[in-house]
Amino acid sequence: MMTDIEIAQSVRLKHVTEIAKVAGIEDKYLEQYGNYKAKIDLSLLKENARKDGKLVLVTAITPTPAGEGKTTTTIGLADGLKRIGKNVMVALREPSLGPVFGVKGGAAGGGWAQVVPMEDINLHFTGDFHAIGAANNLLAAMLDNHIYQGNALNIDPRRITWKRCVDMNDRQLRFVTDGLGGRVNGVPREDGYDITVASEIMAVFCLASSITDLKERLSRIVVAYTYDEKPVTAGQLGAVGAMTALLKDALKPNLVQTLEGTPALVHGGPFANIAHGCNSVIATRMAMRLGDYAVTEAGFGADLGAEKFLDIKCRMAGLTPSAVVIVATIRALKMHGGVPKTELGTENLEALEKGLPNLLRHVSNIKNVYRLPAVVAVNRFPTDTDAEVELIIRKCRELGVNVVLSTVWAEGGKGGEELAREVVRLCEEEKGDFTYSYESDLSIEEKIEAIVKKVYGGDGVTFLPQAKKQIAQLTALGYGSCPVCMAKTQYSFSDDPAKLGAPEGFTVTVRNVKISAGAGFVVALTGDIMTMPGLPKSPAAERIDVSEDGVISGLF
Repeated sequence: MMTDIEIAQSVRLKHVTEIAKVAGIEDKYLEQYGNYKAKIDLSLLKENARKDGKLVLVTAITPTPAGEGKTTTTIGLADGLKRIGKNVMVALREPSLGPVFGVKGGAAGGGWAQVVPMEDINLHFTGDFHAIGAANNLLAAMLDNHIYQGNALNIDPRRITWKRCVDMNDRQLRFVTDGLGGRVNGVPREDGYDITVASEIMAVFCLASSITDLKERLSRIVVAYTYDEKPVTAGQLGAVGAMTALLKDALKPNLVQTLEGTPALVHGGPFANIAHGCNSVIATRMAMRLGDYAVTEAGFGADLGAEKFLDIKCRMAGLTPSAVVIVATIRALKMHGGVPKTELGTENLEALEKGLPNLLRHVSNIKNVYRLPAVVAVNRFPTDTDAEVELIIRKCRELGVNVVLSTVWAEGGKGGEELAREVVRLCEEEKGDFTYSYESDLSIEEKIEAIVKKVYGGDGVTFLPQAKKQIAQLTALGYGSCPVCMAKTQYSFSDDPAKLGAPEGFTVTVRNVKISAGAGFVVALTGDIMTMPGLPKSPAAERIDVSEDGVISGLF
């Protein structure tokens, strides 16, 4: 059996100008990065008056080590829509180098449902993440330099909230002491690093609607507090113009293709367990402007990525999805039912029945909390039995949701045609009544409680004293109306990764609350969520290599 990278390398790619023609992009908007990648100028959004297409969100059940295949399904669905004659664009996030070399390998889909060139997309691509890291670290340098040069803004070095970042999993950098070596080498202080995708610059980048909006958002970023507890912003440090200069080219969406030649925009990539987990607003809008159907995804399970897509991204950008696809595998549901990974190939209806409530809660949230039309896509494996499939179909039908079997990993777009037809039916025949899970005028505490009770299925929230103090301060500073971005484990509806399935009777503990003023949301940190991951015992990097003629291997 061929690996993902071997499959990707076996397909002859079309020149990016051919893909642009398929998407209806004129040459004047295209900035080529070699033969198979290009950036699209932002002026296309102003000058193309075409009516926006339907927006389709792909999300998933709570992830397990068995895998769900959300990105693979997103790409296969887009190829399936193209095969049944629809004008379609797919909009995805860019992978972070940290996980690529860490625990999971590449992130450009899998099997015969991939975006290509997958090696480029998974590695440096067009340099967007480097630009984001450079802008982040320029701001950090200017902040420390301001203190060194006399500290006219009266910044308290103990209340600096801005960290440097690097696009790599590196636990060694979580907590550092810097500025050592005497007066000329800076002011000594405790510090730390985030991974680039956890930087607020990434969230700002993905939520900005234009260069002007980007500058306004960058200027609002809070980097520290003064001795009398007033926030200090990037705008006050005079960093915004230079940061924007670093980001202006990166802000243009990247055009690539699927293995079947469907146009794909891959742009931005915040983590969904830390940040809001969606590709850029600009790329989503461009996909909707160019396609009759724009297929996008949000990270991890629907309690994280989809919740943030709907409550944060759609609220800020004025987007309304026409349909939602919830991806599941029978293998993963059996894991939620208590079956170890080594025994997933055997029929086990009892374990599947125990794990199914996880899927059903996600389905119910989309249907009953957000009031959107939905379909369940089951990624079929050869070991799945007809009885197991029938059980899922019956349980979902009770919630008024259809189940479609997807074989896009093995068959590409052909295996996504049935899913594509159901998505078209939902978009054309079922009208949603899109509603957020909370309203903007609620307090920060009330918003967090609404997410925990309505979306997670929990009993309530415990706010630690530090979090209560932070909420009071942020409310006094005028940030109370911001939406909430929950930083929570991706492995459970709760804040305890060991609670699989659809746990009940739990409370979520909020230990810290901070403002991402540029992004425009409040971050509530729960559990042991870290903004700098570490590498596993056997990182994927150990298996990646390059041949004499430059061909990469081992990249998933």
